[in-house]
Amino acid sequence: MASMQVTEPVQLRPYNTLSLPGTAARFLEITTPQQLTAADLQQATRFILGGGSNLVLTGDYAGSVLRIAIPGKHLLKEDAEAWYVEAGAGENWHDFVQWTLAQGWPGLENLSLIPGTVGAAPIQNIGAYGLEVADRLHTVHAWDFEKSAWLTVDREGCRFGYRDSLFKQSGWHLSGRLAIVSVVFRLPKRWQANCAYADIANELATRAIRQPGPRDIADAVIAVRRRKLPDPVVLPNAGSFFHNPVVDRTQADALRAAHPGLPTYAQADGRVKLAAGWLIEQAGWKGKALGPVGMYEKQALVLVNHGGATGADVQRTMAAVQAAVRERFAVDLTPEPIFL
Repeated sequence: MASMQVTEPVQLRPYNTLSLPGTAARFLEITTPQQLTAADLQQATRFILGGGSNLVLTGDYAGSVLRIAIPGKHLLKEDAEAWYVEAGAGENWHDFVQWTLAQGWPGLENLSLIPGTVGAAPIQNIGAYGLEVADRLHTVHAWDFEKSAWLTVDREGCRFGYRDSLFKQSGWHLSGRLAIVSVVFRLPKRWQANCAYADIANELATRAIRQPGPRDIADAVIAVRRRKLPDPVVLPNAGSFFHNPVVDRTQADALRAAHPGLPTYAQADGRVKLAAGWLIEQAGWKGKALGPVGMYEKQALVLVNHGGATGADVQRTMAAVQAAVRERFAVDLTPEPIFL
């Protein structure tokens, strides 16, 4: 078994894209799946860390932070209908997506430039521009600390929902019970362009591309995201901070009648998804800050750290935004990130 790099204690500011302070009593870099089976980790209080792009640190952590840095990506198998591609949980998500495209295995292009790691993607069921990880995931491989056993979960078993999965529903991720080590994706050989979202369609039209290929869509997604979202290296942030709320049709109809400009998206179950960014902007929070934390001037859905913020500052601003949206629209916003 390869030895682990153990540091005690360690400052976690460099390991979260909001650049919030917090010290871990023990910090371990996990580069192979076998390291997770070490006896001293089985009973320890643990937090499983990926890229830190979906995390709000609220203070110091007295347990062990396991940063999953397991590398590797390869074609596992293929059949007449699809390629099955496996990636280590520590692989950078965007880099992995671009690699699949370079290999001639399209299907993930709409998820380009989403921050984080491959292992974190199924936990949140990341999604953008008409595609979710659930649409392409085949299996998840993980270590179950409670059972001291390897676990494989297929797509159905992941119980995916909107920004949700078994790993969140069960509390396995937040409790540190489960550590994802690799993910297998099924990429259909019968590729179809997915560019119905207005932002992507407009970007392709601007480029005079009428029949886009996978690379064209990836480039359009990257361009749109770069215009809308700040680089966390320049302006610390955790990407989209709130879920787009989903309401019943009666409430959606009433909101549309009162606010004709409200973007809405019909869901398969009859409910309607609302655009959280639009709600936040209309509530007066686009570009507004409370102390060092505010909502981004170009995209109201993104919460940013203008410098020196703490987890308490983030929570204060989050609560103020939620209150403003609730007062104007009677809609509750739920944060996307995990709070530690």
